Amino acid sequence: MAENAPSRGEIFVVDDDPAVRDTLSMALSAGGYQVICFADGAALLAIARTRTPACMLLDVHIPGKSGLDILKELHGEDYPAPIFMISGQGDIAMAVSAIKSGALDFIEKPFRGSEIVTRLDEAIEAYARRQAQNAPSRIATMHFPGREPLTRREREVLEQFTAGASNKEAGRHLGISPRTIEDHRANIMKKLGARNAADLVRIVMTTQRQGQA
Repeated sequence: MAENAPSRGEIFVVDDDPAVRDTLSMALSAGGYQVICFADGAALLAIARTRTPACMLLDVHIPGKSGLDILKELHGEDYPAPIFMISGQGDIAMAVSAIKSGALDFIEKPFRGSEIVTRLDEAIEAYARRQAQNAPSRIATMHFPGREPLTRREREVLEQFTAGASNKEAGRHLGISPRTIEDHRANIMKKLGARNAADLVRIVMTTQRQGQA
C-alpha cells in the first residue's frame, strides 16, 4: 500500500497459527486493509465489542472458545460487519453450521492470499450495498405460519431466488459463494416444507397473497 494512502478499513484475523496470521496479514495489507491479528477468541471479544471492523476472519479451531462459540457470542448475523469462518477441509460440516449461526461464508484452507482479498472485497462491498438499501422488502417482513422462522440471511437468499437469480448471481449480489447459497436454499426449502424450486415459489406467492388479503 502506498504511504499515506487511505486504509480501506480494519480486518480482524483470529487464528492460533502464526503462519496463517502472517499470510493473511501480508495479503490483506497489500490489498489496502489494516489488519489486526488475534491468537484466541477472548482477545478478539474484548476489542470486537468496542469497535467494528470492515470484516472478520475467524478460525473454527482456536484455543479456549471455538470459532463457533465466538460467532454465537457476537450474534453473527446481527454483528455490524461480515464474518468469514476459516476452516480446514475436514471442517466443512462445522463451517455449514457456522453459516446457520450467522457467518457470512467460509474460506477453506489452504488458500491463496490474492483470492482471499478478492473475496473479501466483494463481500464488504455487497454488505455495504445491502446496508445502504436497507429498505425492508416484502420477504423481509413475510411470516410463514406454522413453519420454522427464516433467519435474515435466509430471507435475503429467498428474495434473490424468487426474483429469478441463479446461485451465482445471488452469491454475487450477497457477496457469498454459490455453494453457500445452495446450503441456504436447502435449509429454506426444509424449513418451508418445499419439495422443489417451483414448490418454493408457490409457497412464497401464496403467503404474499394471504398477507395482502
